[in-house]
Amino acid sequence: MALPVAEWQGRTARLWAALEPALRERLAAASLQDAVRLGCDVLRSKEEEEAALEQLCHQAPMDKKPEAASWYREQGNREFKRGRYQAALRLYSRVCLEDIARAESHGYPDRLLPKVLLRKAECLLCLGRLQDAQDVLRVLESKIALDGAMTTHLTRLKKLSQLKVKLGEKERCPEPAQGEHGGTQGEPEIWEENSSISGASSSLSLSFDAERGRHLVASQDIMAGQSLVKEEAFVSVLCPGESLALQDGDTAWDTRATNADLYCHRCLRQLLASVPCQGCSYAQYCSQDCADRAWQQYHRTECPLGALLLTLGVFCHVALRTVLLAGYAEVSRLVEGSHCGDKNLQNPEGSCRPLSEADAGAGSRGVPGCDSSGRYQSSYQALFHLLPHTEQHSPEHKFLCTLSVVALCKQLQVAGLEAAVLSQESPQQCSKPKTCEKTSEELSPELKTVAEAMLRHMLQLQCNAQAITVMQEMGPGDGAVVDKKPVRLATAFFPVLSLLNHSCCPNTSVSFSGTSVTVRAAQPISSGQEVLHCYGPHWCRMRVAERQQLLRQYFFECRCPACLQELQSGVKSVVSIRNSFCCPKCQAQMQGEEDTLCCSIEACATSASRDHLSGRLQDLQQEIKKALELLRVRKADQAIKKLLKCQMDAGTFLSPEHLLMGEMEDHLAQVYATVGKWQEAARHLRKSIEIVEMHHGPSSVETGHELFKLAQILFNGFAVSEALSTIQRAEGILSVHFGPQSAQMQELQEMKACLSELPRNILQRT
Repeated sequence: MALPVAEWQGRTARLWAALEPALRERLAAASLQDAVRLGCDVLRSKEEEEAALEQLCHQAPMDKKPEAASWYREQGNREFKRGRYQAALRLYSRVCLEDIARAESHGYPDRLLPKVLLRKAECLLCLGRLQDAQDVLRVLESKIALDGAMTTHLTRLKKLSQLKVKLGEKERCPEPAQGEHGGTQGEPEIWEENSSISGASSSLSLSFDAERGRHLVASQDIMAGQSLVKEEAFVSVLCPGESLALQDGDTAWDTRATNADLYCHRCLRQLLASVPCQGCSYAQYCSQDCADRAWQQYHRTECPLGALLLTLGVFCHVALRTVLLAGYAEVSRLVEGSHCGDKNLQNPEGSCRPLSEADAGAGSRGVPGCDSSGRYQSSYQALFHLLPHTEQHSPEHKFLCTLSVVALCKQLQVAGLEAAVLSQESPQQCSKPKTCEKTSEELSPELKTVAEAMLRHMLQLQCNAQAITVMQEMGPGDGAVVDKKPVRLATAFFPVLSLLNHSCCPNTSVSFSGTSVTVRAAQPISSGQEVLHCYGPHWCRMRVAERQQLLRQYFFECRCPACLQELQSGVKSVVSIRNSFCCPKCQAQMQGEEDTLCCSIEACATSASRDHLSGRLQDLQQEIKKALELLRVRKADQAIKKLLKCQMDAGTFLSPEHLLMGEMEDHLAQVYATVGKWQEAARHLRKSIEIVEMHHGPSSVETGHELFKLAQILFNGFAVSEALSTIQRAEGILSVHFGPQSAQMQELQEMKACLSELPRNILQRT
């Protein structure tokens, strides 16, 4: 979670309420520097709060359990035999290479490692992840080559050669050559970087005015799909995420997988044979190189504090890592500079004048965050000048953040990590944390500077945190049709991306690859038009009142065209109309703003309680969850029956255009696809696409994802002609939002190549 655990939030809230009114007033009006000083005073007088925080850290243990490796291997074998390859793969990934070596002294046999890797490669092969399977096989080959007793692996070597043959057969369906079949894969994208804004296209310019602050404007006409920003995160921290249940029943160890188990904690690549941290059981990496870099840059400081960082939340973790990556010298320079004009740095844009044409030509020197040459870079200086909105945050929230960063900095001092934070020792000297026999209760001046910077970053994150998302497989993930949905993977600072203002109807699309972000034009943008990004609440998904409520955390009122239109008297939200209830008697739309809804047909005069209909909707959603659970445990026939029953029930009180009606069609398509009924699956998915288009538009990313699934179904069902046309339409949409090199685009290209190379007589029949 972004903020600290609920127990710590509760304790700080009670502590705030118990403070003297005069002290509360001082804290509420305090600058960041004074807030840290007062926070130190509060914690020094409340030792029980620090003790309580230490107790909370025990709920997030980081100690190693070497015997777990053997247990995870057995559970992986169990899932493999059941044919649940995705579940088996995740469990085998928990059997880390370094963990197995570390577990040898506890009886884990190293001779079993080749078998685990072989099974893992088979899982990847069954899931169609050919490159990943090859990578694992290379690890296996090197492991066997290093083993002197080669005869013990003869059977495994034979199996390995068979797997290689299978990989070769699967790869014989070649990817289309550049320019073939009308595809764009492999074509280099035209990109010219902006001379004044790092990572931005030359088609953009940086502007500033009192109403919109810093923002990006098109300096020339921009085409849909054109890349506008390519930026590497200054800092990112993996979010632990929700557990993904792999199997039923209570077990000795947790068989659920979270983001922390599935992705590299540094580069965010998906893990294969993970390399874990040698000091804690939490951090895992995709390679030894990533592990070494993370250790050098920040993890040597974070490692002893793992449980505390999980307790204090992702925002506090991001704040610490930001300071560690920037280095104390740069942090100190900017913090001390802020004391010369503290109010200006609480609202750095408030002291700036609008840019004139001369300013723009000179490199935008008047814009906060630019360097001495007027260039805006993805740097710590630019990040430091992002708005913290110190005066807009509630006093209670600022107090929570203050106590959290002060408590963390005190622990840095107690653990003997201050020198590492201040970069006064080499990484070799800091390989093991020091233990201090006696430490002053007062934070050192240097750590107070660190705490002030961290407090600034925690407050900035509420308005400037960017969620890095990844398309993650939902459900078993073992079928021919894979359902993927965006999942929050990490929280990051992107100084250049933060220049984009919000709109509920944006003209850009954002995608991620590891820790990199790419912003593309989702539609043509005319010269002089502002480039806008959606912060979350989109007009297609929420009513205006819900959007405005969510946007309050950013301390502005949205006045985009979508909001202005819906706020006008008598204009009803498209979401409200399409996601409305229908009359149980005549199926006409129900209407009304009060607790009682009435049929829109006067002659019908049927009425119903809003609470009653909302209760039916919640019950229906629970039944749909039960159907999906049946699908997960491979009871497809029962899942189909339950979904069809849900569909009939929904038809008696939901609008035919209701988004849930489309979701049920999508679920039915997925179930029918798992049992090989491709025509039936395609029929339901076409209905789903119709509803998705109504809600999100024919060129939306949501429509593109649905068309991608339809292409998979038609491909597997051998409906060649319709599959090719669907692939072409999906490519047109997904290339705009994700670019020609995305994984989905590559899969579409592969399907098209295979279909296009079929004999002409087969193509004519289909």
